[in-house]
Amino acid sequence: MPSPFHLVRRKSHPHGEQIESDVAQLRDASLAAVYYARRRGRGFYDFLRVGPNRVLFALLDCLDGSKENQKLAAAVRTTFRQVGPQVFAKEDINLAEAMIEFCLQLNRTLLETADQTRSCPAFAGCYEETLSTLWYVNAGHAAALVRDSAGVRELAATGLPLGLFSHATCDASPLVFEPGMALLVVSRGIVEAKSRGSEFGLEAVKSEFRQMATTNASEIGASMLARVREFVGRPANPTNVTALALARSR
Repeated sequence: MPSPFHLVRRKSHPHGEQIESDVAQLRDASLAAVYYARRRGRGFYDFLRVGPNRVLFALLDCLDGSKENQKLAAAVRTTFRQVGPQVFAKEDINLAEAMIEFCLQLNRTLLETADQTRSCPAFAGCYEETLSTLWYVNAGHAAALVRDSAGVRELAATGLPLGLFSHATCDASPLVFEPGMALLVVSRGIVEAKSRGSEFGLEAVKSEFRQMATTNASEIGASMLARVREFVGRPANPTNVTALALARSR
């Protein structure tokens, strides 16, 4: 069985150190996050193998880089790594129900840890390698993007951001990954990157994603950060820039 841990590679760039983090091994697919080394306290991302054929991942986008956010990120990471395996370990579980329960647990952690109500948009998914299927929840996050032979389409929010209401739930939706398909989730620091008063925007993310020839998750994330850096002329809000990608090889 592939390792439950992920690898980290550091690359030096003129505008700051960039870090690529990816799962040690997936079956016919790759999963990676690319971000700047200065990203601290701006939310959270993680992924973890939760079964022989399942990998769980999440990206949470909090609002600022305060010490409270660092505390929230630490609490969420603990919940992610303790609750994730408990919820997804059984072979015969309903993955839609498991995703909803997992997000409820993350939401509870945010509500119990935060000093005040804090909106925390999130995207979480569980990739089933045997069936090449992704079950995902989009809790008020910027639309995730899926690229396939038909082009690029959006995965819109399936519920409200986490951290607002104790009993709020998000619907879980399935996505079958055909060979060559890719998923891209970006933090708000990418969408809201500015140059001369203009915002990079989700449409620019879609355009860049559409033009990429690669089906490697690390290369997708690195290419997106490079495009944003080119747009801004320097690292775009380097404490809040993360691109997370899941791609199935052709």
